Amino acid sequence: YADLPDTIKRTQSSIVGIGTVQKTRRPPAKLVGTGFVVGDGRHVITNAHVIPKEIDTAKLEYLAVFTGKGNNPKARQAVKVKIDEAHDLVLLRIEGAPLPAMSLGESSRVREGEEYAFTGFPLGAVFGLHPVTHRGIVSAITPIALQANAASQLDPAQIRRLRSPYNVFQLDATAYPGNSGSPLYHPDTGAVVGVVNMVFVKEGRENILAKPSGISYAIPIRYARELLKKAGLI
Repeated sequence: YADLPDTIKRTQSSIVGIGTVQKTRRPPAKLVGTGFVVGDGRHVITNAHVIPKEIDTAKLEYLAVFTGKGNNPKARQAVKVKIDEAHDLVLLRIEGAPLPAMSLGESSRVREGEEYAFTGFPLGAVFGLHPVTHRGIVSAITPIALQANAASQLDPAQIRRLRSPYNVFQLDATAYPGNSGSPLYHPDTGAVVGVVNMVFVKEGRENILAKPSGISYAIPIRYARELLKKAGLI
């Protein structure tokens, strides 16, 4: 990890908070997850489940991407461009000048045992926009859903995942609420190989366990690339 400090410094301006703003609310900004800038600098990738299901436009609430650092972040209004429910990914477009974009790696080249890092805003609703970096290895490349011993252990979400299986990266680094949407990147190059996911994957893998583990997961970046292609950005 000799180059990780330099990589963190270089990529922090590309990693953003995701949430909503409502000026009549106290506090006006609500930070719920993490995203990262891609493409032309005006687009952001995050997990689809991070986006609030309902936004109170009648009270002038809007979807926002937060930049900067600390308890007084700058908010940019965002709109959904493309969504991939099956892989829990969404592409947002933001207003304003372009931001530095992260480079995308090749998730097909990721191997078990390789070391990666991810940066995001764990517990951002409590601590504000203070980026935190974790590091660890890809401990397994594993199916998104576990086969249950009995049909009674399956819920609708697991059944959907078992019908359309794909592999995700299992990490031995601990992620927390707010890390959803964080980029998983190479510690030397900063190339993104996955999108950290704290909810969607665990619904398919860990809800049959009596005591869910602290294992974290990431969606391979290939699926984010497909969203960018559909949007005409690559």
